[in-house]
Amino acid sequence: MDGTRDCSPQTGAAEPFLLAKLIPNRSHELDWTSGCETWGVAFSPDGSYFAWSQGHHIVKLVPWPLEDHKINSKSTHHLKADESSEDQCGEKLIDCGQTVWGLSFGSSPSNNRKQSSEDQHKSKLQSSDTILATGLTNGEIKLWKVPTAHLLHYLKGHQSVVRSFAFITNEDFMLVSASRDRTLRVWDLKQNGKLLHVLNGHNQWVYCCAVSPDSTMLCSVGGGRMVLLWSTVTYTVLRKLEGHGGDVVSCEYSPNGALLATASYDTYVIVWDPYTGESLMKLRHCSPLASLDVDEGFRTGFVRAVSFSQQGLNVTSVADDGLLRIWCLDLQRPIYVAPLTNGLCCTFSPHGSVLATGTRDGHVTFWIVSKVLPTLQHICRNAVRHMMTTHQVMLLSVPKKIKQFLIYKF
Repeated sequence: MDGTRDCSPQTGAAEPFLLAKLIPNRSHELDWTSGCETWGVAFSPDGSYFAWSQGHHIVKLVPWPLEDHKINSKSTHHLKADESSEDQCGEKLIDCGQTVWGLSFGSSPSNNRKQSSEDQHKSKLQSSDTILATGLTNGEIKLWKVPTAHLLHYLKGHQSVVRSFAFITNEDFMLVSASRDRTLRVWDLKQNGKLLHVLNGHNQWVYCCAVSPDSTMLCSVGGGRMVLLWSTVTYTVLRKLEGHGGDVVSCEYSPNGALLATASYDTYVIVWDPYTGESLMKLRHCSPLASLDVDEGFRTGFVRAVSFSQQGLNVTSVADDGLLRIWCLDLQRPIYVAPLTNGLCCTFSPHGSVLATGTRDGHVTFWIVSKVLPTLQHICRNAVRHMMTTHQVMLLSVPKKIKQFLIYKF
C-alpha cells in the first residue's frame, strides 16, 4: 500500500510526556561552536545503560533508568550531566579524542561451544560482554567495554567519518561500520576486530546501516537515493530499493524483521518489505504547499532519523521542521506530535515506552509514550513474522485476506 500523508499535525494527535532532559555540563564558550552536536543516542541491549555523544569528543555513559530522585524532582526537564557524579552513580565520561558521529551498543553472544584456552587468550571479549562502538571524524573506530569504559579495540581502515554501526550477533560477533568514504566494513570482534570484508556499492556517502533481527540481512543507505540490502552470508547485494527522491540518511528494521523503514531528505519515511523490496507505505513530512517550492520544501522537510517502537506498531521520525512524530502504521498518520528544535536522532528503549532524542546543541530529551495494548491479531502476526519470510507466508494454505494482513498489506 502506497499511502502518502501530509506532515501537518493531525487532528487528535497527542503529545508525548516529557520525562527528562540531559544537558552537558560544559563551558558556555563551547555551547554553540561546531562539534557540540548529539549525532547518536543509544540504549544497551539489556536496557541497563544509555549513551549519547554530547559533543566536543565526549560520550556520556549513564546507568538506566535514571535515578528516581532525579525523575521525581522539579528539575527533571533540565538535568546537568555533571562530571562530579561519575564515581557516585556509575556514570562515565569517555573522551574519544575526535568528534563522535556514530554510536551503538552491542553484546557478544553467549558461547555454548567450548573454546580452547588459546582462543580464549586471543580474544579480549568474554561471553555476553557489552561494548560501545564510537565512530570518529578521522575514520577511526573505538570500542569501549561497558560499564568500565575501558578501551577494548582501536580499529583503523576507513578514510573518512564513520557515521553508523550495526552488530551481527548470531554464533559470530561482528561489527559493520558505515562511512563517508563510501564503504562499509565488517570487523570480527571475536578476533579482536580483524577486518573481514570491505563492501563497495555506494557511490556517495554511506549515512546509516542496520542488521535484521535474525542477522541474515544488512541494509545500508546513503547519498544519491541509495538503499541497498546485503546478504550477511555472502556479503553481496541482494537488491536495491528504489523510491526515494533524495539522500537516504537513516534506516531500521522492525523488531520482527518483517519491515524496514528508511528516512530521507526527500521529506519521506518509506516502510518497505525487505524480502520483496516493495514499498508498503510512504509517510510525508512537508505540506503540499511547501513542496511546490523545491528548495524550501526540501530544506524544512529533511527527515533526519527513524526508529521502530519495540512492539513494531509505531515508527518515530525526527525532521528539520521542528517536530517529533510518532506514526501509527495501521493508520499511516502521526498519533503523537511534539516540538523538537534541531533534532538529529532518536531511539526507543528496549524495555518500556521511553523514547530518547538528540539535538544539535548536545542535549538529550526523554519522552514517555503511552503503551499500546496490541490486538490479538497483531500478536499472532508478530509471532508468525518472527519465524517466516514474506515468501514463506505466501505459501501458507490460509485465506488471501489473512495473507495480506501477515505481509502488512492492510
